[in-house]
Amino acid sequence: MRDASPRQWENPAMNQLSPPARILVTKIGLDGHDRGSRIVAAYLRDAGMEVIYTPPWQAIEAVVKLATEEDVDVIGVSSLATDHLLIPKFIRALRQAGLDHVGVAVGGIVPPDEIPSLIAEGVSCVFGPGASRAEIISHIAELAAQSRRNRADDLLEIP
Repeated sequence: MRDASPRQWENPAMNQLSPPARILVTKIGLDGHDRGSRIVAAYLRDAGMEVIYTPPWQAIEAVVKLATEEDVDVIGVSSLATDHLLIPKFIRALRQAGLDHVGVAVGGIVPPDEIPSLIAEGVSCVFGPGASRAEIISHIAELAAQSRRNRADDLLEIP
């Protein structure tokens, strides 16, 4: 049962986006455990974001193509079985496709000592087990707003 009280995870950055933030939630590689990504997709959808969800076992190239076609602001990649090791290759593919402005978030099981290298490669945030609904929604909303600002700045720079 849903209550009528204001949602504690509302974020002003998300509420200012029009049209609503577009988030691609996916799993790259061979990991088929998708329960967490389905839950996060529902969180984001319920918070008013447009969510494009893929089934597991996606190829990097397919995700980049879908991100381009769907004009997404953020891509959330779920990893439970070392698929986070594919993220550097994924970020390079996004850059080659001209999607530098798209934010990338990783969620799932990522060893703490590997998080700094993901951040260095261009991942904006990493959500581990126990991340709250409010934390996920707030960070993704801000990341979407930043993505749109970056894209607008890129468009202004075109001669």
